[in-house]
Amino acid sequence: MNDASAYDREQRRSMDDLVRDYLPLVKKIALHWSARLPPVIELDDLMQVGLMGLIQASENYDSSQGASFATYASIRVKGAILDEVRRNDWVPRSVQQKMAQVSAAIQRVEARLGAAANAADIAGELGVSLQAYQTVAAELTCARMTSLEDAVLDTADTGADTGADPAASLEDAGFRRALAEAIQFLPDKEQLMMSLYYTDELNLKEIGAVLGVSESRVSQIHGQALARLRARLAHWTA
Repeated sequence: MNDASAYDREQRRSMDDLVRDYLPLVKKIALHWSARLPPVIELDDLMQVGLMGLIQASENYDSSQGASFATYASIRVKGAILDEVRRNDWVPRSVQQKMAQVSAAIQRVEARLGAAANAADIAGELGVSLQAYQTVAAELTCARMTSLEDAVLDTADTGADTGADPAASLEDAGFRRALAEAIQFLPDKEQLMMSLYYTDELNLKEIGAVLGVSESRVSQIHGQALARLRARLAHWTA
């Protein structure tokens, strides 16, 4: 038997075993993010990207670092999916513009009042009805916010190159501390929503049950929280 051919067969078998064993994990992560993303993003596409992340995880895993392979693979799969979403820039420009407008309005109101702006305050600053503002706020849940989005979604530990620029790493750590502090000072309902969504990973229906509101109201709270964070961290995200 040719040694090279035997090696190739063993490699294929190992890869087949890897995919078979961890496909449920990849599918679980892909389904989780598919539910949070616009319908134009297909589950199959997320699965393909997730499988690539799984393969990269198998190539780079180092057991001496302490994490189990399943934990490491989960981080890499999620990171691969989110990187792909960001590369495709799926958020409509109109939504990005609305995020900037709402964040600016929140900045002005909070500077004037010295307190957290509520929905009525923000609507008034924008010169629209409360209902119109709430519709906009719900749309902001899919707004792309570069470094803020990355940090809120906790993509820091996706196997980044350990040789990264130390100055950039220091700046990133400073931003994350500022973000954590900003989240602590969100209004109670927004803070709880962020925790349930990003930490406990509940879906909108489940969060609505906890908060005693509808799914659409959860989307409004989420969008407003993101806009408020962007407003309070403007010097980081500019």
